[in-house]
Amino acid sequence: MNFSVEENLICMYHTSDRRRTIARMLTALPDMDTEMRQLANSTIAKLEQMTDADFDGQRFDFTGE
Repeated sequence: MNFSVEENLICMYHTSDRRRTIARMLTALPDMDTEMRQLANSTIAKLEQMTDADFDGQRFDFTGE
């Protein structure tokens, strides 16, 4: 699964578990503006399509430009 640079917001909510990461992002949705909420929902949808094994094998590294 490929995530866009913008979807790297996952690094802010990443835990050791895919389901917990999704839960943390869902909890933060009400505090996000419309654009960020759309981005988060897109990222959540991708995470929901992944298996736990895929998530465990994925590297989520936060890097600045």
